[in-house]
Amino acid sequence: MINRTILTICQELSANYLQEKLQRDLEAEHVEVEDTTFNRCACSFRVLVVSAKFEGKPLLQRHQLVNACLAEELPHIHAFEQKTLTPEQWAREQQK
Repeated sequence: MINRTILTICQELSANYLQEKLQRDLEAEHVEVEDTTFNRCACSFRVLVVSAKFEGKPLLQRHQLVNACLAEELPHIHAFEQKTLTPEQWAREQQK
């Protein structure tokens, strides 16, 4: 029974769901979410978030903002890798 519940939760955590939530809650200009789970049960993700809310904040505080946004979801995610950029940093990366 427990395994079925975990599987159901994992299936509900889609890349689209996470992308929409991050975009809405962090007022992000750009969000990319990649499901990196080997068997695609949606429990491992890599995200890129570009938001003006990151301006003037060190990396740790940026990650804390993302973690706070996904506080309900993170306990059900096995692996979570994040990259957080300001719009200015994102623009510079796009020019490379």
